Amino acid sequence: MVGTICTFLAACSGGPDLKEGQIGFVEGYYGGVAADEPRAVLVGREILTAGGNAVDAAVGTYFALSVTLPSSASLGGGGVCLVHDQKTEKLEMLDFLPRAPKTIAPNADRPVAIPGNPRGFYALHSKYGTLRWEGLISPAENLARFGNQVSRAFSSDLNRVSTALMRDQGSQRVFGGKGGISVGESDFIEQLDLAVTLTVLRTKGPGDFYNGRFARQFVESVNRAGGGLKIDDLRSYVPVWREPIKVKVDNNAAYFTAPPVVGGVTGAQFLSLLVNDDRYEDADEIEKRHMFVDAAMRTYANRAGWLSLNNTVSKSPGVILSESQTERLTAGYNENSRTSPTQVNPALGPRQENPSATSFVTVDKDGNAVACNLSMNNLFGTGRMAGETGILLSARPGNNGRGPISLGPVIVINDHNNQLIFGGAASGGVAAPVALIGVLADAMIRDIPLQKAISQGRVHHGGYPDQVYYESSVSAEVVAELKAKGHDLVPTKALGLVNSFHCPEGLPANPQLCTMNSDPRGFGLASHASN
Repeated sequence: MVGTICTFLAACSGGPDLKEGQIGFVEGYYGGVAADEPRAVLVGREILTAGGNAVDAAVGTYFALSVTLPSSASLGGGGVCLVHDQKTEKLEMLDFLPRAPKTIAPNADRPVAIPGNPRGFYALHSKYGTLRWEGLISPAENLARFGNQVSRAFSSDLNRVSTALMRDQGSQRVFGGKGGISVGESDFIEQLDLAVTLTVLRTKGPGDFYNGRFARQFVESVNRAGGGLKIDDLRSYVPVWREPIKVKVDNNAAYFTAPPVVGGVTGAQFLSLLVNDDRYEDADEIEKRHMFVDAAMRTYANRAGWLSLNNTVSKSPGVILSESQTERLTAGYNENSRTSPTQVNPALGPRQENPSATSFVTVDKDGNAVACNLSMNNLFGTGRMAGETGILLSARPGNNGRGPISLGPVIVINDHNNQLIFGGAASGGVAAPVALIGVLADAMIRDIPLQKAISQGRVHHGGYPDQVYYESSVSAEVVAELKAKGHDLVPTKALGLVNSFHCPEGLPANPQLCTMNSDPRGFGLASHASN
């Protein structure tokens, strides 16, 4: 793997004469990467050791994911990122979600979304990147052209939809194995068509992808696959820089993504309820679990009042996160018994939510950071590939949970000295925001080491139904205590996948205390070290 990357990141010879862009250029602490797929992490790591910053690593990690985890990170999808720039002391949100075309053709039996990832990561790199764009695309291009082994992470996704995916000729040609089923873990696959597409992006940037010869070929391929896309949809697609949401946590500021990304608002409100009047910090260990469940329930019950069934937000984040709203939601909390969700919102009902997404975080030696969520609005999007482009197509956002409901990374900065404290992103549908804030609260409020915070058992209450879901690793004592307080508990396998880093004393001031972890519930990797 290192040799593969060396080919495109200039040179790999060791010694004191290394230059920026060469692996091993950075001596000492170089930062880290955590993501749901290991090979993409290794690409990001080598970019950091070559002198790239957190944005360069994020770009390289993403394009590697487009090859190694196209089930959620295909070039046909989109997402959202938070980026912290240490030098300018700015923290911004970039929205490049896979949006719906203006119109859907009558013969489109699998309507698609407009791809956001190519222009999104180009916009991120244009504003904050330091290494050359070409060198950041090349590792992914090489993985696609010369092949790679299917990781456990991608194999797990393939196993869930193998029969349906193999009905598509393009997908079957790339991901098909013996006996009419998909390839399995460690099987070797080449994605030659995707490699050609990545060559276009490497040599021409996203211009030809959205407004050139490739764009016209792509639209034709999409429509042959029943997607209903027009060239004007591609041409008019523009990523949007937005102001993030800010929540105070002692001397720190936690930044979340703003609408149309719903998970950021959900996570921000949930954290606001926990830190209000320091009540979570002051509670004993047993009550913390009850309070955590109660706050999650109130957050989701309240969400049902401002999130419509078509996933539009009816209230501004300022109203949702106002002090008066926080006080209203925390009122009536009983430390000895559960509160019914109908006391918060009598009109609660079921809601479908798409659990398919992926996340990653990157951080560099200077304290710059990127935290991203990516989605195709469904696992493998529409389940179809756009002709000979090698691109799996994202599903059109809409009802039935297809949209950015659970997406919402977070980055925490010390308000006084601009030191980077925490960053994370999660996937896993409705439980993702709660899982992410649970890790943040454990690491920052309870002072639990990040590795333990991310691996210990989780609980979740989504408002409807009135049940607490818990993982098997939650202690019997906690389960018994929650039952004693009146909660209806339901065991479940896993609640969210979180990738995160934590620098308790801040970065770049104290890198020796920083840690980075990928969720053990998944099959990802975290690389965080020094040369």
